[in-house]
Amino acid sequence: MTAGATEVTGRVTLVGGGPGAADLLTLRGWRALMAADVVVADRLGPRSVLEELDPRTEVVDVGKTAGHHPVPQEEINAILVERARRGQRVVRLKGGDPFVFGRGGEEVLACRAAGVPVEVVPGVSSAVGVPELAGIPVTHRGITASFHVTSGHGGLDAAALASVRDGAATLVILMGVSMLGTIVRQSLDAGTDPATPVAIVENGSTPAQRVTRARLDEVARVAAEEGVAAPAVIVIGGVAADGVLEEARVGRLAGARG
Repeated sequence: MTAGATEVTGRVTLVGGGPGAADLLTLRGWRALMAADVVVADRLGPRSVLEELDPRTEVVDVGKTAGHHPVPQEEINAILVERARRGQRVVRLKGGDPFVFGRGGEEVLACRAAGVPVEVVPGVSSAVGVPELAGIPVTHRGITASFHVTSGHGGLDAAALASVRDGAATLVILMGVSMLGTIVRQSLDAGTDPATPVAIVENGSTPAQRVTRARLDEVARVAAEEGVAAPAVIVIGGVAADGVLEEARVGRLAGARG
């Protein structure tokens, strides 16, 4: 420590809460929450676990919705640092995994710059967990051996377009519902097969989970008719076809008999 510096006695733990269901939170994450003095919580993730906290644990809600960020990221960083400097055990509860579009890296950097001890507890990413809970494998032998994850906020970049156009990888899009029309138009303009299967999984892992399927050139219309809304994960590629796992099972059995 430099001369005159104040020793930080608290610490920050970034906990990936998974896609929403409380029982998808890791044991390590749950233990960190139960030992916390203050929990800085996002809107998504396992909110019900907050009811299990010690009554003395303070909860600071910094949740964001589309187009509405009442607590800017810089302020969230400052809250984490300031509370740790008070000597508190701070848990930053995030949806999914902290390092998958969760700005966890920014929060780690802010803590380190302030001399605050910080650790990260991985979580089940909605990019994989939500499709999986809907019966959609992001990779599947005979269909695709890789997947590409992107944010849908600004449409698709060149790498995402290449993956969906060539069928080289399953394309998984987070936070893309509001841009679905643009995503479809970009994909078709890039030369993607209009019949490419698309699945949209809303509210993954919760009782409100719903799957909407359509071919690429029809999915924007179908989603509008069905009232599809965030939070949702969009999956584009062969694995998104309805019944793909059953078809694969039948194919294997036929091959075994042959």
